[in-house]
Amino acid sequence: MKLYGDKRSGNCYKLQLLLSFLEMHCDWVDVDIMCGETRTSQFLEKSPNGKIPILELDDGRVISESNAILHYLAQDSKFIPSSTFQFSRLLQWQFFEQYSHEPYIAVARYINLYLGLPDDRKAEFESKKAGGYRALAVMETQLEKTPFLLGDALTLADISLFAYTHVAHEGGFDLSAYPAIRNWITLISGQNGFIPMQR
Repeated sequence: MKLYGDKRSGNCYKLQLLLSFLEMHCDWVDVDIMCGETRTSQFLEKSPNGKIPILELDDGRVISESNAILHYLAQDSKFIPSSTFQFSRLLQWQFFEQYSHEPYIAVARYINLYLGLPDDRKAEFESKKAGGYRALAVMETQLEKTPFLLGDALTLADISLFAYTHVAHEGGFDLSAYPAIRNWITLISGQNGFIPMQR
């Protein structure tokens, strides 16, 4: 299998982290989004949406969207709960990540880290703060009750949200007021097979 992505992207890192936890291997193909490599005809043939990451299977079939790829890779593993209720809660957190967390924390990080916080994007950057802190507060509320988002065990919910949360400071977010999140980050970082995000 081949995994196409950018090592600084949280959506790509979550896949690398899962693969490491599972002791699985995929060939990595670097894609430079800043140079337009996701807009080439060759890439768009694989992924018409023109976004990374994508997973190309041995037979040429392609899966896009980071959380969908997580589910494909983690099928029948301990990272997906067997209970219907817990599985639904896993999906709940992953939808939360994509709709209530990433649009604020990941976008602010992109503007700062990738674009260098240009003057014409500063207002947009600042506008992401309220939504990002709302998302962190939701996570903090849960993590005050349980060490991981679904309880006592690490699941895809944690992997999905860890990716951008642990580098939230790169988007201008201060985690000092979120001790439960900081403890959660430490717990995940101490798991067997953990690998840091590459820069």
